Amino acid sequence: MPTKTQTKREEYTAKMKHQLDDLNTKMNELEAKTKEAKADAREKYKAEVAKLRHQSELAAAKLNELTAAGEDTWEKMVDEMEKVRDAFTSSFHYFQSSSERVGVPVPAVLIGAGIPQSF
Repeated sequence: MPTKTQTKREEYTAKMKHQLDDLNTKMNELEAKTKEAKADAREKYKAEVAKLRHQSELAAAKLNELTAAGEDTWEKMVDEMEKVRDAFTSSFHYFQSSSERVGVPVPAVLIGAGIPQSF
């Protein structure tokens, strides 16, 4: 029978995984739309997408660390996980808004796309 801490941990990691998966899906959709941008803007977007991909990888690695952490240490790692997730989310929203400013059509699903910041 799982302990209260294990259940809380499982719920947290599942929610965090869902948030990161959702953000990655939205990033992929936005990246596809940036291909419609002018050639000079496309190069800038490629660099920005590379940065987002790196942040996505950092977030996934941190989530793996959190999942593998012992019962006595995982709660201490939550703040770190949320900082990594928040940085990824902020970068995504910046990329999204800069895309809109230069006229890249943003998919309707992404307009107002918010990733919950806490549980």
